[in-house]
Amino acid sequence: MSYKIITISRQFGSGGRTIGKEVAERLNIPCYDAEIIEKTAEKTSLAPEFIKEHGEYAVSGWLGMLCGRDYNGHSFQDDVWNAQRAIILELAEKGPCVIVGRCADYLLRDRKDCLKVFVHSDMKSREKRIVEVYGEREEAPAKRLKDKDKRRSAYYHFYTDSDWGDMNNYDITLNSGVLGIVKCVDLICSIY
Repeated sequence: MSYKIITISRQFGSGGRTIGKEVAERLNIPCYDAEIIEKTAEKTSLAPEFIKEHGEYAVSGWLGMLCGRDYNGHSFQDDVWNAQRAIILELAEKGPCVIVGRCADYLLRDRKDCLKVFVHSDMKSREKRIVEVYGEREEAPAKRLKDKDKRRSAYYHFYTDSDWGDMNNYDITLNSGVLGIVKCVDLICSIY
């Protein structure tokens, strides 16, 4: 099987974004992450900070997803979803690439040339990573991880009606806490 596109879904703090960028660099193909935020901001005229916060995270679980809707059931988050969806589909048509997050695995699920990856790790490794790499506070990193994952999961479920992290949605799942970042990159590149 020959793949053209790689989607990287990930638990917060697992290093999935880093893995995606390193895979793209090694394969000499574009990696789309922050670029999707910028393109979505241009398309919707919403601030990039708003897009970053609402482009793959529920406002605050299911209740947050339902609040802030007009009488037709529409919200700004729907505008973000629709714009990101169009951008991801456009990028996939453009050529080989790595797309990090934003339900790209779901949006491209019917493409035979798409390798869908989920990166996860144990809580201790993720806590250590967000403190050392992301500069998070050392107080209660587990709470921050759980909150981010909960919000990602609610967003994913709301827009896809699927379960985020369900192994049936991915071609491969990698435990970066056990394998390490470099080995995860090696494995993805060897499959590509």
